[in-house]
Amino acid sequence: QLQLVESGGGLVQDGGSLRLFCAASGFTLDYHAIGWFRQAPGKEREGVSCISKSGGRTNYADSVKGRFTISRDNAKNTVYLQMNSLKPEDTAVYYCAAALTTVQHMCAIQEYWYHYWGQGTQVTVSS
Repeated sequence: QLQLVESGGGLVQDGGSLRLFCAASGFTLDYHAIGWFRQAPGKEREGVSCISKSGGRTNYADSVKGRFTISRDNAKNTVYLQMNSLKPEDTAVYYCAAALTTVQHMCAIQEYWYHYWGQGTQVTVSS
C-alpha cells in the first residue's frame, strides 16, 4: 500500500523550532518531487515548500522564506521540513505530498501537481 506519513508536529512557543518528517512506505521517493502544504483552521490549504526529486531545486512560499528549509534523504526514503523562528500564524495541519515525475530539477507548490498525500501532522505555535 502506497503511503506517506508525516510526523514531528507538536506545540511550540513563538520563535521556536520544529522538524517535520515525511516518510514513504510502499514506494520509493527517488522518482518523486515532494511538497509540503498546510491548512490553518478556516483557511484553504496552501503550499509551503517543495523539493525536486534530485534535491537540487527547492521552492518556498514567501511567508516561510528564510525560516523553513526542506531537504531529503532518499536512502531513508524521507523528506524533512526544518521550521525555525516559528510564528503563531504558522499554526496549521502540515501535509506532505509526492509527485511522480521524470523531471530532475523541478518542483511546484501547487496541489494539482501531486499524486499522493499524507494524513497531516498538527503544528501549533503559541504566542
